[in-house]
Amino acid sequence: MDFLHGPLIILLAVVAPIWIIAHYATRWRAAKTLTGEDEKLLQELWESASRMEGRIRTLEKILDAEAPHWRDGVATDDAADDDADTGRRGGRARA
Repeated sequence: MDFLHGPLIILLAVVAPIWIIAHYATRWRAAKTLTGEDEKLLQELWESASRMEGRIRTLEKILDAEAPHWRDGVATDDAADDDADTGRRGGRARA
């Protein structure tokens, strides 16, 4: 039995760690890539976003034609924070 201790120690100390590292390295590499289902979902989301962008542009054109000053009421990034004094978005007190 003593003759098995040397090769067993070498196997556990050298071969097993290399095998484990190689195994998980291939798993991580495979996980980085998109599956076919993920690519299909991403394409559908891209197309949906493109359609929504077109709809928003159309709505903005309609609003520009019918209510030219509608953009004046749109909050900017700086004014979008809640104002503690008024309790309204944009910090503007409405009359």
